Amino acid sequence: MSAARPPEGAQLPPGGTARSAKGARLVALLGAECTGKSTLAEALAAHFNAGLVSEYLREWCDAHGRTPQRHEQAAIAAEQAARIEAAAQRHPLVICDTTPLITALCSQHYFADDSLLAGALDLQRRCDLTLLCAPDLPWEADGIQRDGPAVRAAFDGRLRATLSAHAIAWIDIAGPAAERRATAIAAVQRPSSR
Repeated sequence: MSAARPPEGAQLPPGGTARSAKGARLVALLGAECTGKSTLAEALAAHFNAGLVSEYLREWCDAHGRTPQRHEQAAIAAEQAARIEAAAQRHPLVICDTTPLITALCSQHYFADDSLLAGALDLQRRCDLTLLCAPDLPWEADGIQRDGPAVRAAFDGRLRATLSAHAIAWIDIAGPAAERRATAIAAVQRPSSR
C-alpha cells in the first residue's frame, strides 16, 4: 500500500508523520486476543512520544472481575471512543490500543449483536492508519479475557472480513516482536494519506 503525500502546510508531529487537517493523527492497532497489540502500542507511543489510549475493555474486566454482558458492550465502546477523542485533543499523534470496532465485533461474536458496528466503523474510518496484528504469536492465557487459539483465529478472520467489506485499508503486523515493531514504526513514519 502506498501513501499519498501530505497536504501542503501539514504540521509534523514527533516522529515526522503528517498530521490530519482535522486534528490528531490516529493510529489504530487492531487484532484478536493475544496478538501483541498492547505491547506494540506502548512501544510505538514511547518511540514517537505520542499519546496512548489503552484498551478500556481490559480495565473494565479487571474492575468488574468478569467479561461484559451484552447490555454493557455499548458503554464500553463509547468509553473507548471518548478516550480516543480526548487524547486527540491533547496530542498530534495518538496510538490507539484497539478501537470500538473490536467491541462491536465481540458483540457480534458473543451475542449475535450488530448494533454497535455502524458507529464503530465510522470511528475506524477516521483513523489515519490501521495496523492489524496477526495471530502468529504464541497464545497465552490472560485470566478471564482470553478464549483460546481457535477463537483467536476465528476472530481474526471476522476482523479481516469486516475491514475488507467496508474498504478499510490496513497494514499487516506479523512475525517476531522486533519485526512487528520495525514494520509498525515504518508504517507510522510514512506520510498520512489524509
